[in-house]
Formats: sequence, structure tokens, C-alpha cells
Amino acid sequence: MRRIRPRRSPAVPLLLAVGAGAVAVLWLWWTSTPSIADTTGKIIAAGRITGLLAGYLMALVVLQMARVPALERRVGSDRVARWHAMSGRYTVTLVVAHVFLIMWGYARQAGRSLGGIVQQTITSVSTLPDMGKAAVGTGLLFVIAFLSVGPVRRRLPYDAWYHVHLLTYAAVFLTFWHQITTGNEFAVEPAAKTFWYGLYGVVTALVLWYRVITPVRLNMRHRMRVEAVVEETPGIVSVLIGGRRLHRMGAEAGQFFRWRFKAPGMRFSSHPYSLSAAPRPDMLRITVKAIGDHTSRLRELRPGTKVWAEGPYGALTAQRRSRGKVLLVAGGVGITPMRALFETLPGAAGDITLLYRANSTQDLALWSELAKIAEERGARLMYAVNSPDGERPDISAESLRRKIPDVDRHDVFMCGPPGFAQSVYDALRDAGVPARRIHHESFEM
Repeated sequence: MRRIRPRRSPAVPLLLAVGAGAVAVLWLWWTSTPSIADTTGKIIAAGRITGLLAGYLMALVVLQMARVPALERRVGSDRVARWHAMSGRYTVTLVVAHVFLIMWGYARQAGRSLGGIVQQTITSVSTLPDMGKAAVGTGLLFVIAFLSVGPVRRRLPYDAWYHVHLLTYAAVFLTFWHQITTGNEFAVEPAAKTFWYGLYGVVTALVLWYRVITPVRLNMRHRMRVEAVVEETPGIVSVLIGGRRLHRMGAEAGQFFRWRFKAPGMRFSSHPYSLSAAPRPDMLRITVKAIGDHTSRLRELRPGTKVWAEGPYGALTAQRRSRGKVLLVAGGVGITPMRALFETLPGAAGDITLLYRANSTQDLALWSELAKIAEERGARLMYAVNSPDGERPDISAESLRRKIPDVDRHDVFMCGPPGFAQSVYDALRDAGVPARRIHHESFEM
């Protein structure tokens, strides 16, 4: 306990590196663009810079999908997911600007008016090298962007959205080649072409290694299978997963895997579930609430069913701890990673506190286990459930200070639905807990 050394997130250095790359792209455009005298030249130049920035961001979008451990386990999977969504929005915006500006500029060169952009686009796609592939790739990007809009995304089944999202790889591949063959910057400066090939080559290698080779090696080595399915409370089940030398997977309490169960109707579904108990050499456990088709089928799994897993992922681990005292806050099924941390975080009697929010006492999954851990460790276990008339419990700065007077001297680990997490975060900040000591991961399924 005297040697607590929190692992620092590399988020800031990574963002600085991304900014430096964007500056390099701007410098490439500046040095390869001659002086511009007329309006047409300015429009085409604007189209080229938006195209270069879009190409740069496309590489970053794919990198954020590559499951690189430095990102997934150090920055945090939820934060990387937000970066990915933001980068995707910027990329699509830049692609739209690039297509409009460059086609407008070419139309003006051909003596066409603004209304001739459509005809110019058809001409360019049919005559310029690799433009046909670029058009298909751009169309795929627009489809993915449309399906990722909040209201549309929430109406799609998770599996459908997940598999459509994988088309991003095809879209990036198809749009890459026209950048090289028609990009003025790469024709003027051969070193720029080498850099671009290197950028996309490194990203491709990372995707192949961490999305393909690493999962294959992990599953061939550990040979995981379902050992048992246990109903914890109505609608919540635990799946016990056995395998060989599971302690060598490097999993920690608080992390999650993406699980694929080779059972009818589930073979092509991959979903993220957190470990709900400390990893053991011969056993892993997940605990899941039935809220959709995939989660509802988990109770039907039979012992011996083969399991395919990718991971471990997530930064919600003991490595983030910076103080001796820790408050764990769980909302609903967010108890799963908190239960694993409640069991494993080092601490003397009274150092570890768990606050569990649920709609009713019947929804307090794993409660008997939590009570046993609290008794054995001298830890504090508190719950917050709705009153019989449905009134929600008060989780405010005042109530937190009343229950935990020194809450501002705690590290806080939190997991739960986005709305719950935001309200508790605000209460913790009002109670004096610094933002750097509030550690949370949340995913909206």
C-alpha cells in the first residue's frame, strides 16, 4: 500500500502526436501548392487540403479500431470509442467538403457552372484512375455514418450495427488508392508518398496483428469452453468459462473481453462483457443481464460450448489507483467489474467501500457474494434502491459526504449506465473529489 504508483494514461502524449501529424499534413499541402491567383485555384486547393486531412483521419479511425493494448488498456476502451466516433464524424465532414470543393473546382475549369458538379463528378469517376473505387468507398462511408447517427443506431440490433461498422475497413481500402494516383502532393513530393504508404502500412499491420493474429493465438492456446450457467437473480445469469492456463491471459479485475459463443444463433455475435470475479488459472466468470437477444440466449448455453474471446480490454483496474482509500460505485449490471475489484483491491479494514445502486433489493445481483467479501475483508457495503412507492434514492454530494465524510480523499471507480454515471460523477465533483481520481468506463449498448 505504501508503494501505490498510479499508471498514467498516455492520452495527452497521443493527442499531441495526432496534432503533430495534422501539422505535417498541412505543411505537405503548403509546400506542394503553388501560388494561387484565381478563384478556381483557391477552390481546388481547398478541396485538396480537406482531402489530405480526411485521408489522415481515416488512418486514425482504423487505428482506433485496431484494439492496440496501449489504447485499450491504458487510455480506456470507452475513451477510445469516443475518439473513434469523433474522428469518424470529422472524417465524413471533411470527405463531403473534399468531394464538393474538388468537383466544383474541376467543373469551373471545364467551363461548367456550380450546377454542373454532378456531371463533373460522373466524368471524373469514369475517367480518372481509381476514382471508381473511391466512389464506392465514399458511398460505404456515408452508409456507415448514417447508421451511426444516434436515433438510427439505437434502432439497430447490436450485431447488425457491429458487422456493418466493419465495412469501414473496405471503405478505407477503396478510397486509399485514388489519394496516391490523383493526389497532386504525392506526385510533386515522392517522400510524401513514402510517408503515406508507411502510415497506412503501419495501421494495416496493427489491425492484422491485434484483430486477427492475437485473438487466434489466444484462443488456440487457452481452448475456452462453458463450464456452467448459474441464475443469480431473475433476468441475470453468470457464465463460468473454463480453459487452459487462463492466468497467462494477463486479465485483471475490472477488465472485459469480447465474447463469442459457438452455439446456435450466437456464432456470429461478439459482445463485450466484464469479468465478474477475479480471474483464476482455470476459470473466468461473466455476469450478464438479459436486455436483448444475445444476452437472453446466454441462459441456454450448455456445458462444453466452445468460447471465442478477444481481450482483455479496459483500463478500469487497480493500476489507476492513487490513494489508499477507494470508493466503488456500481449501477445495475455495472456491478460486474466492481465486484471483481471489491474482491481484489488491497486495503485494510475500512479502506474499501462499495455503493451498489439498483431498482429493488431483488435486482441486487451477487449480493450474497458481496456481503461475504465485505465481512471477510472488513470492507463497507452499501446499497441504494428505490423506495416501495418508487422514489429514487438520493445520491448527491450531501448524502455522499454524510455516509463517507472523507469521500474527497478517496479514489473512485465507477461503472453503470451513462445517465447514472454522469449524475454520480457530478455529485462526486460537488463533494470535492478531483476529476483525476474518478475512474469510470461506460458503454451504451
